[in-house]
Amino acid sequence: MHIREFWSQLSPDTQQWLIDNPGSMIVPRTMTAIFNGETGEDGAVDIHGGTLLTADDQLFIREQAHLRGNATAEDPRFFDSVGPED
Repeated sequence: MHIREFWSQLSPDTQQWLIDNPGSMIVPRTMTAIFNGETGEDGAVDIHGGTLLTADDQLFIREQAHLRGNATAEDPRFFDSVGPED
C-alpha cells in the first residue's frame, strides 16, 4: 500500500484510523476506498475489497503512533481473524 509515500495526502481522520489500529494487517474495504480516494491510488485489493499492509507499512504506522504518543504503539492489538483449524 505504501503508506509512507502517501501519508501527507491522507486526511487527519484517515491517519488517525491507521494510528488507532496499528496491528491491522489488512485495511478494510471502506478504509481502502477512502485511502484510494485521498491519494488517487488504485492498488490491488483482496476478494473482500481490503488491502494488505506490507511490513514496512505496519512499521511506519507504529512509528507514527509512537510519535503522537499513542499507547498502542508499543503493544499493537491484532484484530484480523483466521479460519478454523482442522
